[in-house]
Amino acid sequence: MMKWKTKDNGWSPYLAGALVGLLAIASVYATTQWMGKSNYLGASTTFVRAAGLLERTVLPDHVAANEYFTKEKVRVDWQFMLVLGVFLGALISSATDKSFKLESIPPIWKKRFGPSIGKRAMGAFFGGIVAMVGARMADGCPSGHGLSGMMQLSVSSFVALTMFFSVGVLVAILVYGRRSL
Repeated sequence: MMKWKTKDNGWSPYLAGALVGLLAIASVYATTQWMGKSNYLGASTTFVRAAGLLERTVLPDHVAANEYFTKEKVRVDWQFMLVLGVFLGALISSATDKSFKLESIPPIWKKRFGPSIGKRAMGAFFGGIVAMVGARMADGCPSGHGLSGMMQLSVSSFVALTMFFSVGVLVAILVYGRRSL
């Protein structure tokens, strides 16, 4: 019998995975019906567009002349709203299962690197840059390749997802060390 909650009262990863799969199918169906073409789930382009929206407030001419922003229009679209919904959904979910807490330094980071908020901020900032550069090089993020690419049985998505996981495991081992079992 499948459990719908984990020991810590969180969602079952099986239920969450099944719901994300249904969301992916629904997004393809809905965008095909309403927009005339299939649009798949992904998040990295949305973050780049958000950066373009912010940049456009101070340098509108630069954004208008930018080759990438000409190709990937700077706009709030359904994927932008999806990413916003993911944030709000996670916030609501963690608030309802009472797992929400504000913390400047996660315990695993503090144990490995100490209590420095500046060090944590720099790690997050540079980690975000590496992740976005990797997502742009792979022509999509792990969620895009993992959900949408796998749905299409895309060979490039199998390769990209294998690389994302392999490098992620190696970096986790390098950064946090091996844990004793």
